[in-house]
Amino acid sequence: MERKRYSSDQKVSILREYFEKNLSIADICEKYRIHPNQFYRWKKELFEGATQTFTAKKTKKSNDREIEKFKKVLNDRNEVIVELLQENLKLKKLYGEI
Repeated sequence: MERKRYSSDQKVSILREYFEKNLSIADICEKYRIHPNQFYRWKKELFEGATQTFTAKKTKKSNDREIEKFKKVLNDRNEVIVELLQENLKLKKLYGEI
């Protein structure tokens, strides 16, 4: 008999059903024809990945703030460059170099 392969979405759905409906592991495993060891492995992977999920959100917010900060610095530099170019052009016109 060939083993059934579950997608990531299916695994999450099965685990969600277990947690939300407070079913026993035996009932879930019987319903989906999963060996209990497999179920425990999925559960372990879920919780190991959960830490990264919450960390990624904080990191993303931090990165977004940093990106905004760099955009402001870049914009400020661009404004200074434009001012310097305009001043340079005025001086060149004044001294007849253009």
